[in-house]
Formats: sequence, structure tokens, C-alpha cells
Amino acid sequence: MSRVAKKPLSLPKGVELTIDGGTVAVKGPKGSLSMALHPDVELTSEDGIWQVANRSERPSNVAIAGTVRALLGNMVTGVSTGFERKLELVGVGYRAQAQGQTLNLTLGFSHPVAYPVPEGITIETPSQTEVLVKGIDKQQVGQVAAEIRAYRPPEPYKGKGVRYSDERVVMKEAKKK
Repeated sequence: MSRVAKKPLSLPKGVELTIDGGTVAVKGPKGSLSMALHPDVELTSEDGIWQVANRSERPSNVAIAGTVRALLGNMVTGVSTGFERKLELVGVGYRAQAQGQTLNLTLGFSHPVAYPVPEGITIETPSQTEVLVKGIDKQQVGQVAAEIRAYRPPEPYKGKGVRYSDERVVMKEAKKK
């Protein structure tokens, strides 16, 4: 059984957490995030250290308290340091170029792919084969990276495609005559 909910949540310098009704807002140097607080979970503060507690000891409430604690921890990390996901383009002629709020991808199709960057996300291309997705919302950063990867996922025979920088592609052996 996980003990995530029992771990206290301490706020780094410059980050403040406020509760307004059923909404929790976290504000920091990189921006602000908010989420609706589950009715079976309550937040308490002692000396700047926040604790998540469930209102009853039902097993589902214990799980919800752990989820809320993990989401709050991600919000605090996001507004203080932010999140980033790195993608690599592997293949001859595969290129990426960020232009304003659009990511232009050349992925071996007969047409270029233009990905509109959502609000709250910044995309950088340090080289033509690297894409950095940055933002304060961990879920949104992961979703944008997954959408870019979905245009051309790595294939198992030559390894060509868009992959995460820490992803390991298991290669298959070619068909033998």
C-alpha cells in the first residue's frame, strides 16, 4: 500500500498555496496552477508544511488522498522549476523547426506536419533533430510530447521515428530468405 498521502508537502521559497472553497491554487515564479479539491480530502497547514488527509478511512478515500498529494506535488514543482520532455528525431531527412506557436516537422511524409503549440507550452529546437517541450503543467507537457511522438512513432526494424530521449527501442531482426 502506498504512503504518498502521508508525506508532507513543503513549499519552496517564492511558492504560495491558497485554498478557496473547493479549489486549490499554487502560485510561483513560473506561473500559477489550480485544481478542484476532491470533497473527501482536506488540506491542513502547520508552519508552512501542508498535509493531505482523508475525511474517512475507506480504501478509495486513501487512494484519492494519495492522488491529490501527488498532483499537488507536481503543481508545486511546476510553478517553481517547471517540467521538460526531450524528443529525438531519428531518420534521414527528419527535421523539426519551431516558428512562433507552430512546430514544423518533416517526418518522411509527402507533406510537412505543422503542430500548433498549445497555450502554456514552449517548444525549443536546439538542433534539427531535437525537440524540447517545456511547461509548468506536467500532464500537459507529457500530452504534447505524446502527440508529437504519435505522428511517427519509432518503428522496430530500422528505429526511425520520433522517440523520447530516454526511450529504448527494441530492434527486430529482418526477415530472412
